[in-house]
Amino acid sequence: MKFTSTLIKGKLIKRYKRFFTDLKLNNQSVTAHCPNTGSMMGLLEKDNDVWVSKNDDPSRKLKFTLEMIKVNKSLVGVNTHRANRIVEHALENKLIAEFKDVKTIKREFKYSKDTRFDFLCDKKIIEVKNVTLTRENKIGEFPDAITSRGLKHLIQLISSIKKGFKPYVLFLTQIQGIEYFRIAKDIDYEYYQNYLKAKKAGVNFLAYRCYLSSKEIKIEKKIKIINEK
Repeated sequence: MKFTSTLIKGKLIKRYKRFFTDLKLNNQSVTAHCPNTGSMMGLLEKDNDVWVSKNDDPSRKLKFTLEMIKVNKSLVGVNTHRANRIVEHALENKLIAEFKDVKTIKREFKYSKDTRFDFLCDKKIIEVKNVTLTRENKIGEFPDAITSRGLKHLIQLISSIKKGFKPYVLFLTQIQGIEYFRIAKDIDYEYYQNYLKAKKAGVNFLAYRCYLSSKEIKIEKKIKIINEK
């Protein structure tokens, strides 16, 4: 997934009210939209390098959108709105081994009255989870806060097996250089327990690392899921 224009580099001042970040761009302070509702644990230290996109649409109150943050010399993609576009690009370009043979790609699959999944590829359901948390060298983790929505998805994915679907959770690890992924069971133990339950029931779990730059973000390679017991 290529950005429409090269991102602009700046420095983080602070994030507040969840959707706002104050930044320094070209020695000026600006407020940018933060399209990430998670805790963003470990990412928000003052003076971290950041990259933003700019939109000059006159109807927009905030012209800048936070896209990436640099932490411990690694770029981290924080715009959760781009996660599905990155995966869609990967599906179309056969970058995910498990989905190379799919013939149809349907976005926003309505599974039930109150549940949508990110993609339906033939009979394969894909639910994408954006990963930005790392607390140990080369290990990405999810979630970064208690996730009731993620728990609901696991329960529904288990139920989909009886309806003839083959369900997947794809942990999209937007952290440069990551080699492993694990569930952050100390942050949300209930999610971890249901992850184990879903895995035993037949839900498939994948983790893929992204390549990140100021010009594009794309899926780069599959990484190993560890610490499952």
